[in-house]
Amino acid sequence: MSVTDEISAFVQMGRRKNVKELCEAALSDGYTAKEILNEGLIVGMMAIGEKFKKDEVYVPEVLIAARAMNTGVEILKPYLTKEGVEPVGKAVICTVKGDLHDIGKNLVKMMLEGVGIECIDLGTDVSADKVVEAAESSGAKVVALSSLLTTTMEYHKDIIDSLERAGLRDKVKVMIGGAPVSEDFAKQVGADAYTPDAASAADVALSFFE
Repeated sequence: MSVTDEISAFVQMGRRKNVKELCEAALSDGYTAKEILNEGLIVGMMAIGEKFKKDEVYVPEVLIAARAMNTGVEILKPYLTKEGVEPVGKAVICTVKGDLHDIGKNLVKMMLEGVGIECIDLGTDVSADKVVEAAESSGAKVVALSSLLTTTMEYHKDIIDSLERAGLRDKVKVMIGGAPVSEDFAKQVGADAYTPDAASAADVALSFFE
């Protein structure tokens, strides 16, 4: 088993200490930070995403794995900068206005970061104006919106309409998700995609950067 395979395995087990030690060892052994990121950390996180989709692991395991991955990323950051490694792209992510729930959003953020997408996390209870401003200033290609309350579903369309008015709609792909949201609802409000879980969200988001 290669050191990157070991890193992937320890990410999946959520073993932060082992991930840290192995990332440092791999760098000492001459692996590039990009190799460690792509073949170790990201492979591990994507494997957890697949297991999550199949109900083989649950939210706590995903959170623990994401923390382990982030431990490795922190070790690699200065080396990635030196190597000129850029993120796959950028995504603005938030829970819409009137909704303070963030577990689903945070899971999606972790999965997006796990496939190399930089996230501009606006938090919860976010207005359309803030989304437009963030999308414009960051140059993000994806906007990911979440809601858990049926009473806040209308704000998905509000944000999409605001992006249209700002002249950004053809520059960004809008993804939506959350318990009350569905494929039909996504079509009604003009979103580009609906995803039922965080792992699927990562797959779809990644496809928008290809």
